[in-house]
Amino acid sequence: MKKFLLYIIKIFLVIILIAVLLDGFYTYVFMQSRNRGKIENVVNSKAEKYDVVILGSSRANNHFVAQMFEDKGLKTFNYGMSGGHLFEASLMLKLMIERKYEIKNVILEADLNLSNDQESEGVAAKFLPFIHCSKVIKEHFSTEKYFNELYYIPFYRYVKFDSKIGFREIYKITANEKTNALDNLGYYPLQKHKNGNMKNNIVNLNPLAYNKYYEEIKDICKKNNINFIAVMTPMCENVVGMNYFDKVKKAYPEIHNYENTVVENKYFSSCGHMTDEGAKLFTAKILKDFFNK
Repeated sequence: MKKFLLYIIKIFLVIILIAVLLDGFYTYVFMQSRNRGKIENVVNSKAEKYDVVILGSSRANNHFVAQMFEDKGLKTFNYGMSGGHLFEASLMLKLMIERKYEIKNVILEADLNLSNDQESEGVAAKFLPFIHCSKVIKEHFSTEKYFNELYYIPFYRYVKFDSKIGFREIYKITANEKTNALDNLGYYPLQKHKNGNMKNNIVNLNPLAYNKYYEEIKDICKKNNINFIAVMTPMCENVVGMNYFDKVKKAYPEIHNYENTVVENKYFSSCGHMTDEGAKLFTAKILKDFFNK
């Protein structure tokens, strides 16, 4: 019995050792990556200077044409992340501050994402390879219910989120395969599609009276003398429940409402996402209203 127990203990120790080694290897690979996505691009960067940083979900990623800001002499990057919530937008800004970025203006897409203060699991997972390398990432996840497992069990986070940060991603990093996430200064243009979903019902959607991560972004900007510009971006003319934007304006009067700047369906790829043509019209309006001088 004693030999059997010793054998079990040895197997357990070997498994722990392998997990530690794999965790270290995977983390090392991610720490070398800069061209796969926006998160590792920031994590593995040094101090940058920007006139404009754009944050938000796909409704930021697809709606703000960064090159149009550059054409006005404003160094800009669109850090909007498809599928992301304000949880990830706040963490992205924290990482920039941790890495000593100098930012003059932050434009935050704050509309539909104000309805929740949860993480977007698929996007949030992409921060996890760096949880032992960044104090702000550790602290940001510290209130999540599964934090202890992710932080203290070696290799657990890579297994749990294998589809996002597992072997396939490691292979692509080592093969130096790029994605289009960093193309067009972070902006992702959309085209008109015949099968695009041009109907949307947001009648039951309500903004939170207090969104923790929206308030975090506001506070970070205030503490770092960054001009904070929060905007609601357009939706197509077929949307049911557009009074949602009135609810947002009532709860957060400082947010600028641009939901009706572009409304014609011809400018939309889907009801919540404009085409490149629509995005250019919208961006021109933002530039005129906030950066004309």
